[in-house]
Amino acid sequence: MKVIKIILLCIVIILICKQKTYAQDTLKITVEQAEKQFLEKNLQLLAERCNIDIADAAIVQAKLLNNPTIGIGDVNFWNPNTAIETGYTQSLQFSVELEQIIRTAGKRRKLVNLEKVSKDIAIQEFEAFLLCLRTELRIILNEIIYMQSYMEVIKIQETSINHLVEIYKKNLISRNIAKSELIRLQSSLIELQTEANEIRTLLNKQYKGLKILLNIEPQTAISILQSNIAIKDPDDILLTDLWEIAKNSRPEFLLSDLNVQYNEKLLVYEKSLRAPDVGLSVNYDRYGGVWKNFVGVGVSVDIPVFSRNQGSIKMAKHKIEQSNYNAEYQKNAILQEITDLYYNYMIIYQFYQKITDNDFSEDLDNMLEIYSRNLLNRNISMLEYIDFMDAYKTTKQAILTAKKNLYTSFAELQFSINNEIL
Repeated sequence: MKVIKIILLCIVIILICKQKTYAQDTLKITVEQAEKQFLEKNLQLLAERCNIDIADAAIVQAKLLNNPTIGIGDVNFWNPNTAIETGYTQSLQFSVELEQIIRTAGKRRKLVNLEKVSKDIAIQEFEAFLLCLRTELRIILNEIIYMQSYMEVIKIQETSINHLVEIYKKNLISRNIAKSELIRLQSSLIELQTEANEIRTLLNKQYKGLKILLNIEPQTAISILQSNIAIKDPDDILLTDLWEIAKNSRPEFLLSDLNVQYNEKLLVYEKSLRAPDVGLSVNYDRYGGVWKNFVGVGVSVDIPVFSRNQGSIKMAKHKIEQSNYNAEYQKNAILQEITDLYYNYMIIYQFYQKITDNDFSEDLDNMLEIYSRNLLNRNISMLEYIDFMDAYKTTKQAILTAKKNLYTSFAELQFSINNEIL
């Protein structure tokens, strides 16, 4: 008997420890803290940032000189003239040649300049990638905050209806109410619980995306705390100012110009390849000729008869033309995007202000208790109560959706210029 008690006690202790572990694993963070952790721990960002280091390494490689080449040849392991050249029978015949290629027309310097532009492109590509992920992060955070808030609305309704169901069950026994009314309340409760389960499923999907972005362990529970992020009145924002900010800070703007610059420097480099490189050599020959030891120098150079890099030069010129067209298209598309987001934000902001200027939401919360009390006092019918509960949930959902859309729209507008709107 004592053994059974000890085993049961151990099981209870293990369950308590597990509950404490789960409680410790719950991560409660604000939007600002989530964005900070995203910048520090996101694995995709860390991987993308390596492209900048790779570009640095390419610059180092471009600065290096060509390695010299050494060759040994004409090695003869025996002397067919032993009878004549008796003094040199123990020596081998061989030759050694050392050659160094000298790049002309500033090829190395021009290649370094080309790789420097490649590094600038890598930096802007990283900034564009960061901008894309930050937008995704903010959208996910707003979705989570919306769903968490909507779950609170459903919980309030569940609590209210649960209370009524318990009272109706007691009154049903004393036959003071019709069973159909109890069934109608229980049906409404099941509908709420079904919707709550659907939201939890969607919420878990958003949590999964957030954990990936923040590099958080899968078993960690997350709760996003409400943040008071400043929202600016669109009447205080000039669209032309947004355009100017974007031209100086939006990665795609800078990237399109860098692509043109890269192709221009590529053309300069391709033209330098028309000039042939020069090979300088020193040759030592032992017993290979008239003299016992012969040292000579030489110079080699390609003769540009057939190829003067015409095809590559022509391709580089077309790439410049192509990148100019792409740059113009990209800039126009960004300005159109900013304009579209600006007017969308204006519409969403005005709608949100319209539905939140009064105390309508608080009045709804007060009316919920009043309707529940009136139903118990038989002042209203079950149909009136259910209609109000549907209207309550629909209105609360509309307000929360409007708030989510407002914060998401403002975040997208800020990200479209890659800057804070002050």
